[in-house]
Amino acid sequence: MSKKLFTEQEIEILKLNKYVKRVGAKGITYTDDMKHYAISEIEKGLLPSEIFKKAGFDLTIIGMTRVYSSLKRWTISYEKSGIMGLQDTRKKKSGRPLKRILSLEEENERLKAKNKFLEVQLELQKKLDMIERGVYIHKRNIRRNNI
Repeated sequence: MSKKLFTEQEIEILKLNKYVKRVGAKGITYTDDMKHYAISEIEKGLLPSEIFKKAGFDLTIIGMTRVYSSLKRWTISYEKSGIMGLQDTRKKKSGRPLKRILSLEEENERLKAKNKFLEVQLELQKKLDMIERGVYIHKRNIRRNNI
């Protein structure tokens, strides 16, 4: 939980966003649609701040800590349970999670989602590595030219 508390004016602004289910002084509850949208945008390679901006959020109000922690939570849930892991289940179940054997179809969907997530994660890491190498090579060339 972030330490930043929302003002009444910020709460009213956040309530206008279609991806906000509930908002209080201490936190935001996002809709399942927001979670699905965020995961699909992550798979396209967008950065967390870009995803929230495209969803209509003011990053100065919600803060980058909330952005990163929300996306981290959602990607872990998606990786672990597939699309079912993104659903808000607070009203549906309480207590310990049900330990049941998944059907073949459910297990197949979970593995497909995990595979897709890992492929996207690998592509993102490759892009980051290329960017990092390009910056490193660029800095080295600058040093050579200045000497």
